[in-house]
Amino acid sequence: MVGRSLSAITLVLLCLQYAANSCAADRYRASDFERVEKIDAHVHLNSAAHPFIVQAIHDHFSLLTINVDYPDFPQLELQQSVALELHKRYPRRVEFAAALSVADFQSPAWSDGEIRRIDAAIEQGAVGVKIWKNIGMSLRDPDGRYVMIDDPRIKPVIDHLEERGIVLLGHQAEPLNCWLPFDKMTVKGDRAYFREHPQYYMYRHPEVPSHEAQLAARDRMLAAHPALRFDSVHLASLEWDVEEVARFLDRFPKANVDLAARMVHLQYQAATNPDKVSSFLIRYQDRILYGTDIAVASGQSGEAAANEARDTWRTDWQFLTSSGIMHTDEFAASFHALGLPKTVIDKIYRINAETMYPQFL
Repeated sequence: MVGRSLSAITLVLLCLQYAANSCAADRYRASDFERVEKIDAHVHLNSAAHPFIVQAIHDHFSLLTINVDYPDFPQLELQQSVALELHKRYPRRVEFAAALSVADFQSPAWSDGEIRRIDAAIEQGAVGVKIWKNIGMSLRDPDGRYVMIDDPRIKPVIDHLEERGIVLLGHQAEPLNCWLPFDKMTVKGDRAYFREHPQYYMYRHPEVPSHEAQLAARDRMLAAHPALRFDSVHLASLEWDVEEVARFLDRFPKANVDLAARMVHLQYQAATNPDKVSSFLIRYQDRILYGTDIAVASGQSGEAAANEARDTWRTDWQFLTSSGIMHTDEFAASFHALGLPKTVIDKIYRINAETMYPQFL
């Protein structure tokens, strides 16, 4: 009887060990980071950025550099020139997205001109087109009304992208923190950004359309273009609750989201409900792209950005692949790493970007 009991215990222990080994085999380790091929599908390279590229190659990252109609960036022609040069120098390592320009928006010929400019960029190798938050937050008609993304004057451009199967990368609105007083914001990075960019701090600009109004305009645009391939960057500006992101993805099956500059909001939620965050990432594993939003400014060598990327890429990998407790200076609470399966990590870090942007293949 004792012998049989010991044999049963041994069998149970062996089964538990086998299950543990199987679970470990299904997860990446920290040491796997430098050997796994990955894509950062949201960076902004406005110079040759040699140190940044070197770091990306060392860490097995390919890059999607995105042009933006942003006053702090160089003119779009220069942005595209830099991106094209990087694309030629590092084929399949660096791809680029062009940007919608609102210059001459009041001209009756604006949409036709933008379509020609977009087509020319695609011919040069652009994998998509970015539409930025200036539509909804700063572009206004002569009578003072804000232009929204579902404006009839923009529709011919969106129609053209939909017909040609060109990806539209959309940044509409901002984090919900943008509409809150500083002491109510959830993460330090948002407080810093809106202090430095008060023109985009909507809490102090109640005349600008609300967060809800801007996202409603985006959703009307998507509903009117059901075949549009849409990369809703920054977690679709629904970063405060993964359940809101899930509802967006359920409503628009052609849309994906990226994690650029919003990983901290997942970490914030993982402080209180890590299972909800990991369940979201697993359920929507085919529709989430990894990205960071790291930028190299015009005239900079890229060394500072390379250091930022090195640290950010490793911390994000630890959060998504490992287990245990983590800490950040972005908020006070500790949070749980998610330990996602390899299959999910591979999709978020590479496969989904390759599917949306097959130029990486």
